[in-house]
Amino acid sequence: MKTAFIVLTYNRPDTLLQVLRGLVSQCGEQHEVIIADDGSSQAAIDAVQKALPLFKCPVTHVWHPDRGFTASRARNLAAGSSTANYFVFMDGDCVPNPRFVEAHSALLEPGFFVNGSRVLLSEQLTKKILADEVDINNARWMDWLRWRLAGDANKLIHLLHWPNAPFRKQRAFHWKRIRSCNFGVWRNDFLRVNGFDESFEGWGHEDADLVLRLHNAGLQRKNGFCATEVYHLWHKENSRDNELSNRHIVTQRLHTGVIRAVRGVDDALVADDVRVTRFD
Repeated sequence: MKTAFIVLTYNRPDTLLQVLRGLVSQCGEQHEVIIADDGSSQAAIDAVQKALPLFKCPVTHVWHPDRGFTASRARNLAAGSSTANYFVFMDGDCVPNPRFVEAHSALLEPGFFVNGSRVLLSEQLTKKILADEVDINNARWMDWLRWRLAGDANKLIHLLHWPNAPFRKQRAFHWKRIRSCNFGVWRNDFLRVNGFDESFEGWGHEDADLVLRLHNAGLQRKNGFCATEVYHLWHKENSRDNELSNRHIVTQRLHTGVIRAVRGVDDALVADDVRVTRFD
């Protein structure tokens, strides 16, 4: 059993390194870390490689040229390069909690995918974390309470670690709280639906589309609250110019029973503009 943590990034070595530092103490030889790079500059790549923490597992960097927001393609390319049985997709600005790897391992189950949870952090707290003034994974409950009262964190439910909580499983498709920044899926299930659909243009709802197609393929959703939380570092929002049109695509597909992506991981596997590098 091997799990790959696939971390999406684009020109943010500072936030990516925070994520990798959160993973390094949790990952063992049975894991792999894959950086899904959506076209970062060479300077950004060099900064990550220079400051990369020492992992016990392989760390691979999968890069393709910058053609705008093409997160689905970056993730598909990373998944296609992996030999793992199970994928956990993450974003390069979402720092895992100290039990993140353990929690995802406990929740994985045949016939299910895991929809993770997140805690939103303020711009002020994010700046302190990136300046190494705050170690978010060594914060005490008193720190979290102070941050919550100050508006630096949007919730405190992650302080309750409850891996066996009831009501995690959902049979039907729901738009609510779908998170590709924290998402676990079996390799075979991901390949069966042809991964993320690269025909979506720009930001918005490619994650909902993946969840819908997994449901159509017979998979059920398991929610990762009180277990799998990541700490989402503040950033300016991406352009949402295509959000409505992308949502319309998913809405139309609700009634079609579609399972496979129009252009997905199978197509990404034959790409000739991809650079795969082992980071040591």
